[in-house]
Amino acid sequence: MNASNITTLEDSKVVLNRVKFLILLILQIPSIVLYLFIFAYFFTHRRFLLKTPQNLALLILLLVNFLEASCDLPMVIHFYYFGRVTPATAAYCTWWTFFEYTLSVSSEFLMATISVQRHILIFNSHLLRIQKKRFLIHHLPLLLCVVYPTLLYLALVVIYPCDGTLWDFSSNLCGLANCYLVYNNILATFDWAVDNGLPVVVIILANVVLVGRIIRQKRRRQQQISWQKQRHMTLQLLSISCLYIIAWLPNTIIAVIQELGESDFIAQIQSNYIFDLLYLVCLLIPWVCVGMLPGFKKWVLEQLHLPITKCNTVAPIKMTQRMIR
Repeated sequence: MNASNITTLEDSKVVLNRVKFLILLILQIPSIVLYLFIFAYFFTHRRFLLKTPQNLALLILLLVNFLEASCDLPMVIHFYYFGRVTPATAAYCTWWTFFEYTLSVSSEFLMATISVQRHILIFNSHLLRIQKKRFLIHHLPLLLCVVYPTLLYLALVVIYPCDGTLWDFSSNLCGLANCYLVYNNILATFDWAVDNGLPVVVIILANVVLVGRIIRQKRRRQQQISWQKQRHMTLQLLSISCLYIIAWLPNTIIAVIQELGESDFIAQIQSNYIFDLLYLVCLLIPWVCVGMLPGFKKWVLEQLHLPITKCNTVAPIKMTQRMIR
């Protein structure tokens, strides 16, 4: 490859980085503002909202994604603006990857767990009326979704022996050059299969089965379940799940392809375009969740002292009414 081709590639990479910088920054600012409004709404309506298990799970999911959007994403935006990792140190790369891996996998595990728990909330909600069962079935799995990734990546990224010479300071996340990913094929395969691929499969299967169960129950016309409430809870789950599937499924498919046979071209596509889809989760999830909080829009308008528009119903005029000339 001659010098002119190298220069062209470098220029195109600079342009691509600047485009990513602008897109992420434009999405990040209103997203964080909306996060803060949602948390304030949860705080002021906590007695009402936190009574239901699905709202508690939603709050935990939003908190994890808020941390990613407000603490981890600025490092990504900083990289895309300058085109290189600064400070270019092994310690910075170690803690950056630890932070991102932990938050991303925690978010993915939470969504998979919520997808499974939605079956219980819709079809076996009586199990959650007992406090002990509620803790074991609902609260404990959500807690493990955060504790497990934290301990896992503390061991694999921070404690795992590494000389720190593999980091690529010209790539996002320092080139993902963690020693356990480079030197230990067993740990690397376990990580992407169990911690990335498995939650995506669970999310997809849980949602497909849920829709199938609802259709089956409805055909049987069993009225034990409130169909209006069931429909609302299902649409809530599907809307958030679609966001995770769009972000994670392409990366999982590429990981499987790379595992079967490495391809520099596919790896380049993933590095330049596909991998950044993961950031859409923390940026877009508050917008998806707005419609799931009853009275949230009205509350925001009241806090901003904006007029609340009301829909006026126009009644049809009777045919016998006298026409006005």
